[in-house]
Amino acid sequence: METKKTIKPELVQEFVGNAHGDLERVKQLLEQEPGLVNSAWDWGNGDWETALGAASHMGRKDIAIFLLSKGARIDLFAAAMLGKIDIVSAVLTDNPDLKHSLGPHGIPLINHAEAGGDGSVQVLELLRQ
Repeated sequence: METKKTIKPELVQEFVGNAHGDLERVKQLLEQEPGLVNSAWDWGNGDWETALGAASHMGRKDIAIFLLSKGARIDLFAAAMLGKIDIVSAVLTDNPDLKHSLGPHGIPLINHAEAGGDGSVQVLELLRQ
């Protein structure tokens, strides 16, 4: 059986931390270690966050789109920020209680949509219903 290599925790923390606003550093780190793309960091007390999650609550569409292009797994919070109304609507139709779900740092779903600006107006309208 092949032993899988683990990614150094410090690298994961740096990657997720920089995904809040530094696209160039995110690109550098992902080039250095492609396995970071779906890594998650626990900021404490179960406050798990991925790089995509970080970009999403900060409204950093550029970082989110880059991460998705590299294989990041989209989630409800990223979809809300990016204005992907079909995804958000489908998820909420299946499970309406997720409308009030909290993302990293306890940030509500609606705040992610607000961070998306003009491109997320339809999602905001859906969440305000």
